[in-house]
Amino acid sequence: MEWFTADFHLSHKNIIKYCNRPFRGVEEMDKVLLDNLEKLVKPGDTLYYLGDLTFKDTIAEDFFERFQDREIHYIIGNHDSQRVLNLAREYCSSVAHLKDIKLHGQSITLCHYAMRVWNKSHFNSWQLYGHSHAKLKPVGKQYDIGVDNNEYRPILFEEVSLIMSKLPDNFNYIPPEERRSTQ
Repeated sequence: MEWFTADFHLSHKNIIKYCNRPFRGVEEMDKVLLDNLEKLVKPGDTLYYLGDLTFKDTIAEDFFERFQDREIHYIIGNHDSQRVLNLAREYCSSVAHLKDIKLHGQSITLCHYAMRVWNKSHFNSWQLYGHSHAKLKPVGKQYDIGVDNNEYRPILFEEVSLIMSKLPDNFNYIPPEERRSTQ
């Protein structure tokens, strides 16, 4: 199974206030986020984590050790320290600022940030992002996979697919019949 998530901000007290998260403190927040991840993303599953795990190196090390039996692809966020990235490189299958993937025939661009256009957007590819903490409306086939937008849990590829089926085409989408006529 393929999962997506972002923006845990583990042990970041102010994120509770900034994003109006429903937790009494960082201990409760960290427990809920990590327990939700562990309940859903099983050993052998693939997780695309789109940045901003934690400011604290020890928390990052505990995270990567706890979930090392999952295939993790780490997309770099703006709050990821060099030490967190070094740990990600040690434990994860890939670490990048931007990653283009194809799952179940669907082209997807992964980035911590939302984009206006992305690879194959004119073919209605998807762009998944975090960073905005559920405060940025998507444009076309985009979706904020961060925990603030998804009930503080990772989201499954099939769930994203259902959401995308209800979103409008990308503004630069070229339908197949028009592509053939311009070649």
